[in-house]
Amino acid sequence: MPTVLSTKKLLPNQKELLLNAGIGLVEYDAIKISFIDFEVENRTIENAIFSSKNAVKAIIQKNIKIRNCFCVGDKTSSLLEKEGYKIVEMAGSSEALANQIITEHSDKEFQFFCGNKRREELPDLLKKSNIRLNETIVYHTDLNPRKFESEFDGILFFSPSGIQSFVQENKVNTIAFCIGETTAQEAKKHTKNIKIANKPAVENVIAKVVSNLKNE
Repeated sequence: MPTVLSTKKLLPNQKELLLNAGIGLVEYDAIKISFIDFEVENRTIENAIFSSKNAVKAIIQKNIKIRNCFCVGDKTSSLLEKEGYKIVEMAGSSEALANQIITEHSDKEFQFFCGNKRREELPDLLKKSNIRLNETIVYHTDLNPRKFESEFDGILFFSPSGIQSFVQENKVNTIAFCIGETTAQEAKKHTKNIKIANKPAVENVIAKVVSNLKNE
């Protein structure tokens, strides 16, 4: 039976998708998230950018009012909508969202709520286009490295930080199943054997694993 390693702990229904396909699972959290205390000048933000669910969770805790949200990923968008926020633009990657903003909203000023290990693409693209951007770090991502002696038929990666954590103690000597292009770019530093989910969601990573490893 093929066995995979997930670099984040999966929900019970997500585990079942693998187990029902006859694929064994080992899981751990390659990164740890900790929310930090932060302040913003205005309690009402006109335009806010979110590239992760963790940033949204941090804002919810502070009860900050936001008129317009611009976000990366279905899960981030779903959480914002669930909390009653208005989504103006949603994209599958930070680079794609930056390009949407440059094309459609270049006259606006933005507040980017992010983690301490946020990617450079989005702020760099916006600043190059002279779009006004303020950044507020609202959570920390800490690496949680762990050494594995076992061999796996695939490793599931959900963020560049997760890869950075894994390779501190291990080599990527099997298929790297990545949630999206940014994670895949980090994986390319360590392997050429990469499969990218059709959409940036955990379930789509699992679907890619099943389609590649089922009945092996």
